[in-house]
Amino acid sequence: MIEVDVVDGVAVVRLAHGKVNALDLELCRAIEQTMRELDDPEGPARAVVLTGTGRVFSAGVDLKRVVDGGAPYVAEFLPALGGAFRSVFDLGKPVVAAVNGHAIAGGCVLAAACDRRIMASGTGRIGVPELRVGVPFPAPALEIMRFALGPVRARQVIFDGANHEPDAALALGLVDELTDPDALVDEAVAVAGRTATDIPADTFRYTKAQLRQEVNERLDRVAEPTTVELWTRAATDGRIRAFLDRTVGSRGQ
Repeated sequence: MIEVDVVDGVAVVRLAHGKVNALDLELCRAIEQTMRELDDPEGPARAVVLTGTGRVFSAGVDLKRVVDGGAPYVAEFLPALGGAFRSVFDLGKPVVAAVNGHAIAGGCVLAAACDRRIMASGTGRIGVPELRVGVPFPAPALEIMRFALGPVRARQVIFDGANHEPDAALALGLVDELTDPDALVDEAVAVAGRTATDIPADTFRYTKAQLRQEVNERLDRVAEPTTVELWTRAATDGRIRAFLDRTVGSRGQ
């Protein structure tokens, strides 16, 4: 489900869950557990690279599980999803996303939660089409996108709901750099390692917490009954199923 290799003191965390690294309850919990463990200041990793497998970073939430599980699954899943996002966002060491391919919806948010995003040039797409699916953003996802892009660009990207090619993603600020697919992980490891070397660990951790303080204070206060209600409604009224039929179904999958 998750593979971790330490390369020159940098933990390369690779999502390896099914064909598209869809975010389900189990993967979200595994992401949070892995990131919380890597956050240990005394641990062997001084920085982290988050990547996927094959041509996919993560295709986002496993919507079929949401439809099949209905209200009980939604009530359990959304907190786990938020926990996964926040565990990446809050990790007190340099975290670099090596976006190896498609990073859609929750996959895009996972990348946005990292300190730097490097994307492979080629055919991958990245974006946040949640509103087109018919579901609202959970608060952690909304806050992370706003933090990563700024309020104006985040609003543009969220309401547009499009998935973007690498060059367009770079122009929008969804990623910070493009590189050859074969060099992606090596480049991400080099950037993460260089950051960890150039900035003392305690200074980096403290400054990162300062930058995120207002976001985390808002998230610690928020309750999301309406978010749960709307996701549950979307799971049962056919809108998510219709989205799946338009997208996955149209590709014969």
